Amino acid sequence: MARNGVPVIDLQGGDGVAEEIVNACEEWGIFRIINHGVPPELLTEMKAVAAALFDLPEEIKRRTLSSEGGKGYLTFNPSSPYLEGFSIDEVSSPGDFCDRLDATPHQREVICKYIKVLRDLAGILGRKLMEGFGLAGDLFDGWNCQMRFNKYHFSPESVGSCGVFLHSDPSFLTILHDDEDVSGLQVVNKHTGELTPVDPVPGTIAVNMGDIAKAWSNGRFCNVKHQVWCLEPKTRYSTVLFVLGPNDKKVEAPPELVDSDHPRLYVPIDIKDYRNVRSAKRLHTGGTLELFSTAAQG
Repeated sequence: MARNGVPVIDLQGGDGVAEEIVNACEEWGIFRIINHGVPPELLTEMKAVAAALFDLPEEIKRRTLSSEGGKGYLTFNPSSPYLEGFSIDEVSSPGDFCDRLDATPHQREVICKYIKVLRDLAGILGRKLMEGFGLAGDLFDGWNCQMRFNKYHFSPESVGSCGVFLHSDPSFLTILHDDEDVSGLQVVNKHTGELTPVDPVPGTIAVNMGDIAKAWSNGRFCNVKHQVWCLEPKTRYSTVLFVLGPNDKKVEAPPELVDSDHPRLYVPIDIKDYRNVRSAKRLHTGGTLELFSTAAQG
């Protein structure tokens, strides 16, 4: 089942789901899932909590500012002039984030419950990816994750403008609950190079592959390029879980994905090193991977 070309996969569809997911990762780098196990009321509550946090006074929100790019409170900038964001950089211990914002007990409960459910979902997806390649194991066991809440301040003046510039994610996998009322997500079709809208489908969650997924799959997965475009003057919210990578080892393609027809394309990648290089080189659409290719290493 698909809408606008992007696959929609029933996560509880029985035999063949793992293969469907791998195929979607290879052809599109993005897909939507239904029967994902995230209660609809929790999705609604999380959106309401995020909206309330964004409504806090500026001086309180800035308590979560970080000196590291892409972390903490994300303020407006020239490349994303309509985007405001928060990130929980240690999802295993969100207490500091909640403390800094004076979150209520209810808000803390919703945030913690949401993180747990999405991490559980990430675990399921990781096992399905392994299964789809005929491998066993829990791919994302012990991996670091980051939670992000986004608010797009779209107005009549911003219609026809870019909310987030074209990029691929530096992570392995992104789990996205986009705004069911406001569209704007667009992805690049890897075959045609054209932008394809990924319109909201109520009750679904989107999953997309990042740069690290392409490296791990030995080039098989598409690290999909995407952007958010302002199509209408409505505030847009989204919540995102980034599955970044392991803290204590480098990421590389399993030996089962390397053979004479598929020689190893990338050297083992340290996640922090990769993000630092990508930021320093300002290569935001997947070009950083070429710096970690076996060909580039000589």
